[in-house]
Amino acid sequence: MSLPREITDGEPGLGPWAILHGYRGSVAHGMYEPPENPLSIDDKDTMAICVPPLDYYCGLSEYGSRGTREIKRGEWDVVIYEARKAVRMLAQGNPNILSLLWLPESLYIARAPAGRHLIEHREVFVARHVFHSFVGYAKGQLHKMTHGSQQGYMGDKRKRIVERFGYDTKNAAHLIRLLRMGIEFLRDGEMRVDRGGLDATELLDIKHGAWTLEQVQAEATRLFARAEDAHDRSTLPLRPDGERVNELCLHIVRAAIEEGRDSA
Repeated sequence: MSLPREITDGEPGLGPWAILHGYRGSVAHGMYEPPENPLSIDDKDTMAICVPPLDYYCGLSEYGSRGTREIKRGEWDVVIYEARKAVRMLAQGNPNILSLLWLPESLYIARAPAGRHLIEHREVFVARHVFHSFVGYAKGQLHKMTHGSQQGYMGDKRKRIVERFGYDTKNAAHLIRLLRMGIEFLRDGEMRVDRGGLDATELLDIKHGAWTLEQVQAEATRLFARAEDAHDRSTLPLRPDGERVNELCLHIVRAAIEEGRDSA
């Protein structure tokens, strides 16, 4: 899959400024289902990190809205973060952007030298503090699973799925996946983004409504307890080293700007 030119043309955050760009969401997790599947409500999601020119850092220019640009075209959902904002989010343990540093090779769309350096030093962001982010996101999915249809965020097709199964099966699959990935991360310091060969089949079963709401809730309860235990037993540092995070941020911004000058 490649992004349509109507998205990439005229968007430097996906072109010369991009240091890292890859798939996220269902494609990254090995769970994407094409729209012809009657149960499919998947988008094609990608995420990029960009370093704009020097005047964005020394002048008054600002990238996107507070360092974020979002593009939605049909089934495509693209988010781009300016590098400093991305590093802050990585340091906070945000599961979505952390996933970008642990993708299989085939799921990267672009990797500039500065982006490769970020991946090579991803251990800077490995710490126990991710527990709070993973569990917090999972609790959000748990709430949406049974209350989302009343909050107006879903389309008609998704509402029909909720009506059919009695709960939001996509949120249920997200809930279980997030908890399992969080437990693995706390145990091993590695993020297994692609669930193919792990539990993708089971997660797709949940997404298709093969599990009852009671089964999902029981598994979630078990996994929340396991996540607590994984946090308590984890040998990872409590939180990232702020000085190392700052040094890494400086390096990738400087390297990307210098590379842009050399190629100009």
